Amino acid sequence: MKSFNLTLIIVCFVLVVSCGVNDASKDGAALQDPTTIVIEGTMEAELTAPPFVPAPVGDRPAKKLIVNMEILEEVGAMADGVEYVYWTFGGSVPGSFIRTRVGDEVEFTLSNHPENKLPHNIDLHAVTGPGGGATSSFVAPGHEKVFSFKTLNPGLYVYHCATAPVGMHIANGMYGLILVEPAGGLPSVDKEYYIMQGDFYTKGENGEPGLQPFDMQKAVDEDADYVVFNGKVGALTGDGVITANVGETVRLYVGNGGPNLTSSFHVIGEIFDNVHVEGGDLINKNVQTTSIPAGGAAIVDFKVDVPGTFILVDHAIFRAFNKGALGMLKVSGEEDKQIYSGEMQEGIYNPEGGTIQTMPDDGSTVVSAPATNKSLSEKIASGKQIYTQTCFACHQSEGQGIPNAFPPLAKSDYLNADVKRAIGSVLNGLTGEITVNGEKYNSIMTKQTLTDEEIADVLTYVYNSWGNNKTNVTPAMVSEVKSSH
Repeated sequence: MKSFNLTLIIVCFVLVVSCGVNDASKDGAALQDPTTIVIEGTMEAELTAPPFVPAPVGDRPAKKLIVNMEILEEVGAMADGVEYVYWTFGGSVPGSFIRTRVGDEVEFTLSNHPENKLPHNIDLHAVTGPGGGATSSFVAPGHEKVFSFKTLNPGLYVYHCATAPVGMHIANGMYGLILVEPAGGLPSVDKEYYIMQGDFYTKGENGEPGLQPFDMQKAVDEDADYVVFNGKVGALTGDGVITANVGETVRLYVGNGGPNLTSSFHVIGEIFDNVHVEGGDLINKNVQTTSIPAGGAAIVDFKVDVPGTFILVDHAIFRAFNKGALGMLKVSGEEDKQIYSGEMQEGIYNPEGGTIQTMPDDGSTVVSAPATNKSLSEKIASGKQIYTQTCFACHQSEGQGIPNAFPPLAKSDYLNADVKRAIGSVLNGLTGEITVNGEKYNSIMTKQTLTDEEIADVLTYVYNSWGNNKTNVTPAMVSEVKSSH
């Protein structure tokens, strides 16, 4: 009996030691000092523009990774009719996504296009070294700089320009993300996307058309005109929506270039299964909204269970609906009524732009700019854009309104009977019971803080749509109604 017990103890001891050795060998790569990881060959890094990311690292060995990035200063669209001179890494805002693994030796070539006007450099938060590479990469137009670094810490890191004035370079779009995957790579998912928030400061107010220069004083005051995903209003809407299928897992690499504002990142109608807090090792689960500081990042994973359009926002909510921090994830597939009924109302989550809305008759006024000479088609096009930003949610895409809540604008006897009354409703708001097409409504229409020309354009669009009487409303007509009150 004693012999049997001794044998059993020895077997158990061997098993415990064996398991410990196996566990240690499994974790050995993760525990290895990154400076001792052996480089096995050379490869050129795949760089991608947002919202796309390069292929996962997987289980490839550490390599000498060649990164070639060009700085470009170029005009792009900030919003419909609004242009801006962006300073970019790789021709996009945010800059090209860089994907590495722990232990890589990155050889980085930074080129400054000869037609650029300014010197630049790059500070990568993934770099351990003075300036994050900035001290080695200061480069004049028409030149290039080469430096190298070892990736020591896994995580998702911001990079940005650090040439003085640093804030101006970042505010003009000079930021991006570099991912350092752990040995063996991140867990696989079905879809991955690259999203980065930034705040922009322009001489003109939000929506003011034309080429807008950077406003340093607004930037110092942190008074952003635009807060956007991926460099412009609507980058992740329309043709730019990101997509997935029901049942798939989605990973978003989310950064915040700033330069000033913290992001409260949220996906309306989803809960994050995993959040790599600040892009690091710490993982929070079942998260509704995650805070991403300026110059920080987060990795969020979630499974999509039902179809529909899921809205990505900065939940500092006026930034989303009025300054541009709004995107869309379109999910296709079969509905699951047990999870969600599937009923939805079109138009709730649409950007509203910079138009200020107030309650009726609060005494606020708008100083109108001199009217421009637009053709009827130009007025209708302008009016459609204003309608989408200010009227869409209540009156809907085809002017059909919402039964028992907001009256229709399509074939509206109320509108067609009295254009001056319609102008007054937009100028001053509207309260009290009205009858439209035989139905009674008693809701509130907020006062639209628009110029005379904008009011003329949006009403001209409405009157020339959906079977209405094709009235061409002019700024002079708006001014006349305004003066009569």
